[in-house]
Amino acid sequence: MKQALKQIENDIFAVFDHLHGHPEISWEEVQTTQFIKKQLEKEGFRVQTFDDCTGVVGEIGEGDFTVALRADMDALWQEKDGKWQAVHSCGHDSHSTMALGVVKLFNQMGFKPPGKLKVIFQPAEEKGAGALKMLEKKVLDDVDYLYGVHLRPIQELRSGYASPAICHGASQFVTGEIKGVSAHGARPHLGINVIEVGGSLIQEVSKIHVDPQVPASIKVTAFHAGGPSGNVIPDHAEFALDLRAQTNDVMNQLEYKLTQLIEGLSAIYDTEIKLKAEIKLPAAQVNPEAQKIMQSAIVEVLGQEYCAPPVLTSGGEDFHFYSLMKEDLKSTMLGLGCDLKPGLHHPDMTFNREDILNGVLILAATIMKTFEHGK
Repeated sequence: MKQALKQIENDIFAVFDHLHGHPEISWEEVQTTQFIKKQLEKEGFRVQTFDDCTGVVGEIGEGDFTVALRADMDALWQEKDGKWQAVHSCGHDSHSTMALGVVKLFNQMGFKPPGKLKVIFQPAEEKGAGALKMLEKKVLDDVDYLYGVHLRPIQELRSGYASPAICHGASQFVTGEIKGVSAHGARPHLGINVIEVGGSLIQEVSKIHVDPQVPASIKVTAFHAGGPSGNVIPDHAEFALDLRAQTNDVMNQLEYKLTQLIEGLSAIYDTEIKLKAEIKLPAAQVNPEAQKIMQSAIVEVLGQEYCAPPVLTSGGEDFHFYSLMKEDLKSTMLGLGCDLKPGLHHPDMTFNREDILNGVLILAATIMKTFEHGK
């Protein structure tokens, strides 16, 4: 397998260079979709695209047993070098490269899956909505095993190491609005000061507690109120909250306690406080069988000493909607060490791109072992 990969290394890095040089943000991955579609067709895959959204699915083989590989493809909108632009600072360009690398490697090897292989290039992971769209499109209906991949920051995994599972936590981003009553600064008793309400909100949110054995947090991350006139009691405020929990059960507890808190503050201040869930991602539900197969592939490719334990992270991933919404699906996500720094979502993020080849080999070996296991 490694010898076959050596022969297509230049093609794989050419794919990465193209994707890295043409980033597109969530739901706008139009050119990315077309590029990947052409690559899949060139490799002999049946291709599916969608009229109402970006994303592309490649398929090859036949049968009742289906193994799928999922890669995300969207970039972030960030300020870089003094200019706001799309930036691949989360590594999705490398994830798509690895998925296409597996396709090219199988062709180079002459490997024909003894079943059906699907390669899913999913849009809008950064919006937390792309996986749900693919589920809506019934892309996963016939899938038995699903694998994903994500680069890991240097603080978690060094270059040359890999993990057979990423245990992402549940996360939720919530925005809110407070409606008060404006008044003259000399007559505060005639108004409802939204800043005072917000101050209580910030204090009380910090007092929400859950089981300390489970990592969790809830915090106010933005608050905007008032204007240029300092003698006016402000009557409108907007705020944002970030919720994190390592399990879905604890996330549900945080949501419930937040709702109770908002209802209480609304009653105390006789004002209206509205919440709106913007992005909600579930915690990972790693399948032991899928993890064991991927672990075997890592050991085969890198060696036992370079197979790291599952990565525990408070970051979120919409990949886990697949196993949450499709209970019979067996899935796990490869954590790939690559000396990524200074961190994910940093506009100047860099990593050792040679590790892309390790990712291709591990994912290819995982898929082949899964077909053997599923016979």
